[in-house]
Amino acid sequence: MLSDIEIARRARKEPIEKIAAKLKVDKKYLIPYTRYIAKIDLGILEKIKDRKPGKYILVTAITPTPLGEGKTVTTIGLSMSLNRLGKLTSTCIRQPSLGPVFGIKGGAAGGGYAQILPMEDFNLHFTGDVHAVGLAHNLAAAFLDNSLFKGNPLDINPNKIFWRRVVDVNDRFLRNVKVGLGTRNDGMPRDTGFDITVASEIMAILALAQDLKDLRKRLGQIVMAETYAGKPVTAEDIKVAGSMAVLLKDAIKPNLIQTIENTPCFVHTGPFANIAHGNSSILADKIALALSDYVVTEAGFGADCGAEKFFDIKCRVSGFVPNVAVIVCSIRALKAHSGRFKITPGQPLDPGLKKENISAIEEGLGNLEKQIENVLIFGIPVVVAINRFAYDLDKEIDFVREKTKEFGAFDCCVSEVWAKGSKGGLELARSVINASNQKTNFNFLYPLDIPIKEKIRIIATRIYGAKDVEYSPLAEEKINIYTQRGYDRLPICMAKTHLSLSHDPSLKGRPRDFILPIKDIRVSCGAGFLYPLCGEISTMPGLPSHPLGEKIDIDEKGNIIGLS
Repeated sequence: MLSDIEIARRARKEPIEKIAAKLKVDKKYLIPYTRYIAKIDLGILEKIKDRKPGKYILVTAITPTPLGEGKTVTTIGLSMSLNRLGKLTSTCIRQPSLGPVFGIKGGAAGGGYAQILPMEDFNLHFTGDVHAVGLAHNLAAAFLDNSLFKGNPLDINPNKIFWRRVVDVNDRFLRNVKVGLGTRNDGMPRDTGFDITVASEIMAILALAQDLKDLRKRLGQIVMAETYAGKPVTAEDIKVAGSMAVLLKDAIKPNLIQTIENTPCFVHTGPFANIAHGNSSILADKIALALSDYVVTEAGFGADCGAEKFFDIKCRVSGFVPNVAVIVCSIRALKAHSGRFKITPGQPLDPGLKKENISAIEEGLGNLEKQIENVLIFGIPVVVAINRFAYDLDKEIDFVREKTKEFGAFDCCVSEVWAKGSKGGLELARSVINASNQKTNFNFLYPLDIPIKEKIRIIATRIYGAKDVEYSPLAEEKINIYTQRGYDRLPICMAKTHLSLSHDPSLKGRPRDFILPIKDIRVSCGAGFLYPLCGEISTMPGLPSHPLGEKIDIDEKGNIIGLS
């Protein structure tokens, strides 16, 4: 089997104008970046505003192992398979962060014969959107510190500055830093730190903004600090929101590229799926839905994380509701959820995961059962996709198929798009078409006009399976403050580990009767949600002992080597 980059390099790419023509995008709305990449001018929104949207397909997953289980591969492959069946389909996915690309995860362009092209550009700087977010974020940080330094006219409390700086690199040494060292002219010393760029609230704002006007308004609402009197200090207060919007004027435009089979693909924004909502942009989805028969998008991590946030946050803002959800699993991951096996990135796979073991699958199936239940709570039909590996046995797959029907899934299909491209996803595509014609009964998990604690309790008990919730004194204090300020009517964006239905990554399968701890609650006023912290959540990943970047290089002809 060729490597991903070798497969990508041998694929035949079509000029981006030809990809746009499939969607009947007028050239005046196309802003080429290279021969195979373009941005879409937002002037197209006026032209498509009255069009009936196509079918909306959400791809989510069971709780992933540290290796991931093929959600992006399935998203890309399914869109290609729908096109093969004659349905004009677009893919909508997030742009990856450079941190994981050079760290432990690698790229996010899919893999095998279900990839996004050009994969090198997609995984690296692309059109510079992430850099624009980082620059806008750090400009705001500089303006805030400058206001503090120049007489502090807003009476900012240096101990109540929430706005850290960002960089799109995994660097644990920057998690906690002291700035302002040196002479008086070098600033005022204070403790702060860095987050990875995709964790910036600006990235979440960009993903939820409806247009340039909405973006500008949301940027101004960002709460960056508090005064000594306890009043919020916003980006508007320090007069930086306008400059931030200027830096993001191109980043707000969705990017158009293609799959390995030349299916149109919109790539736009990449909010962190832990502390933010982990979904690509509303603007990309809105444009794609107006131009396509079907749109396939994905939500970060498992259905308890990305899908719940997709429904309760993204769907509230956009007004769009999916017709069907695809839950991706693998036999390997189901065995791992039995708790018998440990999967460690960079280490050889436990041989037991490649051998027939129905009992281990049965023990791990509780996770799939709960994730199906989680989507059905919202009134959306579920199709399960088993991402098949070469060593999976028919007996194991048949067992999972039978069980998923008992769990309430509309269907369960094997997906082999990684190895076979669109031909490997035809069964899944046909099932998705049938499921998308079913009547939905969509409903949000909670109304916005109930107390903060009640919203958290509903998510914890109904989606995670917790017995109850406990709050630290700090969280209790924040709840009182946010309620007084009127933030209690915002939706909840839970920040917890993606490796378990619970807050504890060591609890596999379907944990029950646990108490969900809320250590702190923070607000993203610009993005428009509260995010409770369930345990330790790192917003600046570190590098492993042997980062993937060690293998990446470039030859004398300019070909990139080792990118995965």
